[in-house]
Amino acid sequence: MNAIAALLTLLSGLALAVGGGWLLSLGGSIYYVSAGIVLLITAFLLFKRRPFALVLYAAFLIGTAVWAFFESGYDWWPLAARLGFFLILGLILLLPGVARPLRSRLESDRRMAANEATNSKAVLAVITVVIAIGTLGSIANPTHEIDGQLPDAVVSAEPDMGNNAHTGDNDWHAYGRTGYGQRYSPLDQITPDNVSKLKLAWSYQTGDVKLEGDTNEFTYQATPIKIGNTLYLCTPHNWAIALDADTGEKKWEYKADVVADGQRQHQTCRGLSYWAGDGAATGAAASTAGETATATADNGQADATSPTPAPAVPVTTADSGAACSTRLFLPTATAKLIALDPQTGEVCKDFADNGELDLTHNMPFKQHGYYYSTSPPVVADGKIVVAGAVNDNYDINSPSGVIRAYDARTGKLLWNWDSGNPDDTAPFDPNNPDQKYTVSSPNSWSVGSVDEKLGLVYFPMGNRTPDQLGQYRNEHEEKYASSVVALDLNNGQAKWVHQFIHHDLWDMDSPAQPSLMDINTAEGVVPSMVVPTKQGDIFVLDRRTGEAVLPVREVKAPQGTIEGEHSAPTQPESALNFKPDPLTEGKMWGGTPFDQLWCRIQFKSLRYEGQYTPPSLQGTIVYPGNFGAFNWGGIAVDPKRQVMFGMPLQLAFVSQLVPKEELGKDVQMNVGEQGVNSNEGASYAVNMHPFLSPLGVPCQQPPWGFVAGVDLRTGQTAWQHKNGTIADLSPLPLPITMGVPGIGGPMITGSGVVFMGAAVDDYLRAYDLTTGKVLWNARLPAGGQATPMTYLNSKNEQMVVLVAGGHGSVGTKLGDYVMAYKLAQ
Repeated sequence: MNAIAALLTLLSGLALAVGGGWLLSLGGSIYYVSAGIVLLITAFLLFKRRPFALVLYAAFLIGTAVWAFFESGYDWWPLAARLGFFLILGLILLLPGVARPLRSRLESDRRMAANEATNSKAVLAVITVVIAIGTLGSIANPTHEIDGQLPDAVVSAEPDMGNNAHTGDNDWHAYGRTGYGQRYSPLDQITPDNVSKLKLAWSYQTGDVKLEGDTNEFTYQATPIKIGNTLYLCTPHNWAIALDADTGEKKWEYKADVVADGQRQHQTCRGLSYWAGDGAATGAAASTAGETATATADNGQADATSPTPAPAVPVTTADSGAACSTRLFLPTATAKLIALDPQTGEVCKDFADNGELDLTHNMPFKQHGYYYSTSPPVVADGKIVVAGAVNDNYDINSPSGVIRAYDARTGKLLWNWDSGNPDDTAPFDPNNPDQKYTVSSPNSWSVGSVDEKLGLVYFPMGNRTPDQLGQYRNEHEEKYASSVVALDLNNGQAKWVHQFIHHDLWDMDSPAQPSLMDINTAEGVVPSMVVPTKQGDIFVLDRRTGEAVLPVREVKAPQGTIEGEHSAPTQPESALNFKPDPLTEGKMWGGTPFDQLWCRIQFKSLRYEGQYTPPSLQGTIVYPGNFGAFNWGGIAVDPKRQVMFGMPLQLAFVSQLVPKEELGKDVQMNVGEQGVNSNEGASYAVNMHPFLSPLGVPCQQPPWGFVAGVDLRTGQTAWQHKNGTIADLSPLPLPITMGVPGIGGPMITGSGVVFMGAAVDDYLRAYDLTTGKVLWNARLPAGGQATPMTYLNSKNEQMVVLVAGGHGSVGTKLGDYVMAYKLAQ
């Protein structure tokens, strides 16, 4: 046993001495090379069977504990990574099989030798136990937490929730419940006091599973909609399914003709869109909408005049009327838009071409798998407004990011807004091959919002591919990339744009649906929107003009990039943000000292000068990474209390530009957003991936995921807590709260209960909106990377529904479940 302990100590010392010397040569910490030398001496003494080896190791533990505490504070996860392995090694050195040979080798004075060995063992035992207890005690230290309470007073008793004549409080008619994208329901049967009584009411399995040949990012991200007493949802391969809202029994199923295609970067469907029939609009969208507001300007500068709203008119419901008098719209991974009858699931043959609209019309390039819609279109004023996703970084000559409005009845193209040619919105002729949209122009892959009273539809904008090379963009693309844009619902003209990143080189698309709500300010009630971003800013804007409600300033950004490229000297920063502190070498992490050392070496080898460090040939750390502080799940807002619930993340990525001549023939490319993407036609490929240790854990220390509550009237964060456990991240299912990554969105109810899955442990949780504390959780059969919804069933029972199908990119368990919960009787 002594030889094994000595060999383990020797190998550990060699690894730390060599790696530590490398780190020191890069200007890093001297600790690791010093620790390696001490362990090598300890190993030598162990081989010589000298009791002083234990005393020296005890001194090493003390020094390591002092270093760890001063570098990371009294914080469990950083301390555990620095001390855990060495404490275990200390316990090994205390085993009888190690200590006994130390005593037996000293023959000159056996009694003195025995005492020396016993005393050395005792010293090491005491030091090991004391440090272990002290380290374990840090678990109870509430680091990274903000304790507080959101105001619970009702600010607006009857807020504007975006309800139309066809939208009742009992239903969920759109992805974010209404076109406002609030993800708020006024239902209040489930309260903080009784939420613990929630039980599974029913579950349903769709049968749509990952196929051979599918892209890695096969994900269930769907939020069902509910009209009448029917739930409607879509699956990754674009099946549309209708379920009884009481029982979960299938009413009908429609399967689009979608097969596996490895060229798609995403295989998902976030939801269906519902059209309530002719005359369903309540407001805006009238002919005057395009006649009163004519100016378009940067960063919220717009003509202050507003369109004149049209009066509300009665509409039909999904469960009544003739066939296809109301409609569901299903976007597909094959770039089709399909109109379905909500009552039967039959295709509405009078829409477009026998019920199918080919969205590749007038595209400059039509590579299969490069263009598709993953998000539900916006439906308003008898129009269906469709955007789409364009593959990142595969080819500089890719389909356009054009946004188009079609007649919801006929499928006729009414207008098209192309960010690369924004002034010409007159509809192209889909049958004219000479009319082409702009190559690779910035797209909107996420969910849009609409204010029909203002006659404006709002889209979060992405970037032109390639993301990391800006020299291919024209002046219009520079203006509209990584922004939110307000388009006239009547004619598609841009009324204002507010940009969140200048000359984006980091794939910081605006990822989330803008949440529209009215906010009480010192100047009065302001029709606002709340827009979370990947970089951690949350912009609160006047949705009439795009002007900032909460202050926005310009901050200096790092400079210097490849020849022929430039980076913006400043970047916008909102007063409300969840930007993490800059990374340092001391914040590197790992499961052991060895992969932590590797992460430190990488940190010192890569380029990092803070947020917005430009891409580079050596590789640049992007923090927060393009996974985002916020992503498509967005936030939820309570329009009565005027507060917000969000899930900010902190994960670093690495982005490296690779000259094409340096790419080996065996390099695998274009297998998703992560990894090496070829940027065909450009001089550089890009290699982008999470900043992970060799053990596959993030290189920066946890926590990585939080939940937070914000008072939107003041912009102040009232509370912030670590979110999610290591239950599905470790060999043992330990429910230890770590603050783990997640992707998905929250939903707020009228009683102040928030529901969210999202985290990479497989739970649906209920939170107290006022304090952020977890009130209830339920184990899910697969990853819950979707956004929940709620409704009243026909028995007047409040239901909470979440789709649990997992997420290929984040590695959660895949499945095909729809889970519905209600209070136990």
